[in-house]
Amino acid sequence: MSVDQHAGAVSYKQLCYFFLPLGLSATLVTLSHVIINSTLARSVNPELIIASYALPMSLLALTERPSVLLRQTCSALVRDRISFRSMAVVSCYILISMLLLGFIIAFTPIGKWLFKYIFGVEADLLGPIIDVYRILMFVSIFSGLRCLFHGIIIFNLRTKWLTIGMFIRLVGMYILSLYFIHRGPIESGEVGAIIFLVGMIIEASVSIWEGRSLLRKVIPEKAPGHPIETKSQILSFYRPLLLSSLIAIIVGPAINAMLGKTVNIHLAIAAFAIAGSLTQLVQSFFSYMHQIVLNFYTKDPKAVLRFSLFVAFIPSVLMAILGYTSLGPWFMMHVMGVNNELMQASLSTLRVFMILTLVFPWLDFINGIIMLRGQTKVMIKSQSVNVGVTLAALIICVIFTPGWNGAIGAIAQSLGSLSELCVVLYVMKISSSTKERLVGQSEFYKKSSDIAP
Repeated sequence: MSVDQHAGAVSYKQLCYFFLPLGLSATLVTLSHVIINSTLARSVNPELIIASYALPMSLLALTERPSVLLRQTCSALVRDRISFRSMAVVSCYILISMLLLGFIIAFTPIGKWLFKYIFGVEADLLGPIIDVYRILMFVSIFSGLRCLFHGIIIFNLRTKWLTIGMFIRLVGMYILSLYFIHRGPIESGEVGAIIFLVGMIIEASVSIWEGRSLLRKVIPEKAPGHPIETKSQILSFYRPLLLSSLIAIIVGPAINAMLGKTVNIHLAIAAFAIAGSLTQLVQSFFSYMHQIVLNFYTKDPKAVLRFSLFVAFIPSVLMAILGYTSLGPWFMMHVMGVNNELMQASLSTLRVFMILTLVFPWLDFINGIIMLRGQTKVMIKSQSVNVGVTLAALIICVIFTPGWNGAIGAIAQSLGSLSELCVVLYVMKISSSTKERLVGQSEFYKKSSDIAP
């Protein structure tokens, strides 16, 4: 679906230079949350204020998804200024829609109803939470601008700028954090929202600066043979991505709800949260496999596959070290401050998550091929199967093995991802077989016409 601008063989050095900055920038994101939480922990009422920040952040994680998907869309489809202009118009539609949604949540009774009845927030926290969200709602806009220009930067192999942008963002957030700490008592979760918004503005500014420079100096007005020119072509690729992402939203709340029906509710939820955060920390570095496919697969598929074979098993090795050596218990108890009972439960959950770390890199790899082919509608089906299997596994485990506690969530999430991988592999096989059959028929008819009288 795209025109490859990087014809020729690919070296492992090129792949490393492309991939390592992406992985590092994804890992550095976790530090931004550490800066904010450590700032709010010094407030006059840390439990209340951190809660007033964390709850609207959990909503932002859902409402920001349309912005984040602009990165994959732009990276896959934009090859010249004509396609970028169409991409920019679509991005404007999306960002304006998100801004309107933010205003509805922040300034109408819908927002209070949402936090009260969906998130279960107590009445005295509603005011502070809405105040925080009124700041966080703008994060989605700058996140969208950042991701739009990330797509250009990534395709042009300037991935170091993602790390540079993230590093400058963290420096700015840390300086602002020190200002709030030394200014006086921190009395509101709005402080965390301001730090996060400023950080996102900084990162977006760096991305826009580098992206616009590439548009002026490197990207042609029209790339030869590139078919993407209209907004409808962009939307036909983007819509299935968005829908599949919205379907995936069900998984998190479903797991937490079903863990509430286990033998030890609080232990189950806490163990799943701790093991999940460590899994995300390990996996985040390897969450850009699809970008390797989008940018190098058409150029040298064998090199990309060999590189992926090496990289894909690193998360599982790291998880095995945490799960089966003394490093994991030491890290949980001395760095995270977890007590022995919770550490044991988290360790059991972490070991199950090894399945997910084996599956996820290959799922991301195959999804990259699907995006490269423009078959994003497949992702709706695969994500639906993921959710269905996850829910079924949760119900079965809670009924028959409720004593497994947090491990139930890890089993369900891992099996869901495994089923999603099976679906996309099956679709890939069917697509390849169909293509081979059509090529064979074409050759047959060509030969027949050559020997016809």
